[in-house]
Amino acid sequence: MAINLQKGQKIDIGLSMLTVGLGWDPNEGTGNDFDLDASAIMINSSRKLVSESHFIFYNNLVSPDGALTHTGDDPTGGNSDGDDDESIIIDLNKVSNDVQEILFVVTIADFESRKQNFGQVRNSYIRVLDNQSNTEVAKYELDEDFSIETGVEFGRLYRKSDAWKFEASGIGYKADLSFFLEKYYSGQIIK
Repeated sequence: MAINLQKGQKIDIGLSMLTVGLGWDPNEGTGNDFDLDASAIMINSSRKLVSESHFIFYNNLVSPDGALTHTGDDPTGGNSDGDDDESIIIDLNKVSNDVQEILFVVTIADFESRKQNFGQVRNSYIRVLDNQSNTEVAKYELDEDFSIETGVEFGRLYRKSDAWKFEASGIGYKADLSFFLEKYYSGQIIK
């Protein structure tokens, strides 16, 4: 049975092969179509991006160590039919030792010109699936009203005592995809 997580709640993963699924439903009748993008940011112990290629998103679908595979962009959110809008398949056994955390963020493309924010998005969630049994292990439904936020950290995987844990984050930012790249960019990329 899946665990329904609350904001800030942490759990042991106990898996090596998993999928992080992210979903959302934009409100109807807000004018322009919504294009939400899921990304994974692989950071080191200094909370900096390990390298630019460790930023996994619609233009960089596979991490250098082969541990993360983004299943691709759904630019309209119309492909999900009630299921995950975008997913990232993960093999934790392949994650480079430099990587201490993997952050999962969702941003709204062209939010300024389209006048959009997460207050116009409902049913947002992040969930962890066991790839072996194809069952949901944990799910966090974001229930806050992010009325000015345009980028949200949904959750994170992190190493602690040689084990992987998951935390439900729910941290909003008035930001786009480049903000997250700059926030975690160290300037000294480790190859």
